[in-house]
Amino acid sequence: MKEIKGGVTAAKGFEAAAAAAAIKYKDRTDMALIYSRVPCHVAGTFTTNVVKAAPVKWDREIVTNSEFAQAVVVNSGIANACTGAEGYGYCLETAKAVSAELQIPKSAVLVGSTGVIGKQLPMDRIKNGVKLLAQNKSDSLESGTEAAKAIMTTDTVKKEIAVTFSVGGKEVTLGGMCKGSGMIHPNMCTMLAFLTTDAAISKEMLQKALSEDIKDTYNMISVDGDTSTNDTVLLLANGLAENPEITEENDDYRTFCAALNYVNTYLARKMAGDGEGATALFTVKVVGAESKEQAVTLSKSIITSSLTKAAIFGHDANWGRILCAMGYSGAQFDPEKVDLTFESAAGSLKIIENGVALDYSEEEATRILSEEEVIAIADVKMGTASATAWGCDLTYDYVKINADYRS
Repeated sequence: MKEIKGGVTAAKGFEAAAAAAAIKYKDRTDMALIYSRVPCHVAGTFTTNVVKAAPVKWDREIVTNSEFAQAVVVNSGIANACTGAEGYGYCLETAKAVSAELQIPKSAVLVGSTGVIGKQLPMDRIKNGVKLLAQNKSDSLESGTEAAKAIMTTDTVKKEIAVTFSVGGKEVTLGGMCKGSGMIHPNMCTMLAFLTTDAAISKEMLQKALSEDIKDTYNMISVDGDTSTNDTVLLLANGLAENPEITEENDDYRTFCAALNYVNTYLARKMAGDGEGATALFTVKVVGAESKEQAVTLSKSIITSSLTKAAIFGHDANWGRILCAMGYSGAQFDPEKVDLTFESAAGSLKIIENGVALDYSEEEATRILSEEEVIAIADVKMGTASATAWGCDLTYDYVKINADYRS
C-alpha cells in the first residue's frame, strides 16, 4: 500500500467540483460535488442520534434501497436538521436538480449538509450551486482538494488522503475527504466523510468493510462529547480498477480492509487534531485490558473527560484526572495496578506505577505535554487487549467559537 497525492478524485472515474453558493458564507466555496462516470455500489454509516437530519434519512434510503449511486452533493453552512417534511423535501429537490444536470436517476444522488441546525436550505441558491458544480466538475486532483475545502465549517484545514494497493494483480485506488471540528462524538460522528474507490467489490462486502472499520476509527474520536444530527460516512466503489470482484472474505477483501482502515484512521486523526480551538491532538492508548470492550470503554472515557482535556491544554501532568475518568467509565479494573505513561515527540515519561505517583520531574512532564500530539498510555495489567482513542485539548477558543456559532 502506498500513500499518494489527492483525495476523492484519485480513483479512476471520479470527478469533483466546488462552488460558492452563498448559503451562509459570503467569502468562500460552500458546495461540493463528487461524481462517478459509471454507477457505483455504495455503503454508508450514520449518526446514532435519535434526532436525525433530513440528509441522513435520505441517504439511508438510497444506501439501503437504490440499485446504485453515482453522485454526492454537499453543502456547508446549514445542516438541514430539525426541518421537518419541508427539509426532507429539499433533499428530493436537490437530487432532482443533480439528476437534471448530470442525466442520472435522482435515486442515484446522495446529499450531505453541515452547519447550523434548524434553518431551511435556500433552494434557489442550492439549485444554482448544483448548476455551477455540474459545469465545473473535473477529475483533476485539484478539483478533489477544492471539494474538500468547500465542505469545511469551523475546520481550519482541509482533510483528504488517497492510497493505492494491489488486488488480483490490478492497481486499486482509494481516496477520501472529510470535515469535522466540533460536535464530534461519533457512535457511528458534525462529521461527514466521503470515500471513493475504483475497486470492484460487492455491495454486501463494501458495507461489511465500512461498518466494521468505523468501530476502530471514527467511533474512537471525540472533540466535545456531542454526537451530531448529521454524521455520515459514505463509500462509493465503481469497479473501474477491473480487479476480480471481491465477493467474500478472502485475501483480497482483507487487503481492501487494510487500505480502508489506513484512510479512515488518517481522516479520523485529522478531525480529532482539528477540534475547535484545539492546540494538540490527544491520543489515549489503553493496553493490558482483559477485553477489547473494556479497553474501548476506558480509552473513550479518558478522551472525553473535560478536566483531562483542560489539563492537556495547560501542559499539566494531572494524572489523577485520568485515573478518575477511568474509574467512572463503568469498566472494572484494579486502580492499584495501573501504570500511566505520557509520550510525545519530546520523549516518554512514566507518571504512575501500580496506581501510585513516581518521583518524576514536573518540568520534564510539561515539556513532553507541550507538543502538537500528546499520547497517554494506560496499562491496566489484566490481559492482552488494547484500544486507541483520539481527541484534543479543551481551550478558551472552543467556548468562543461555539458561543457565537449561529452568528
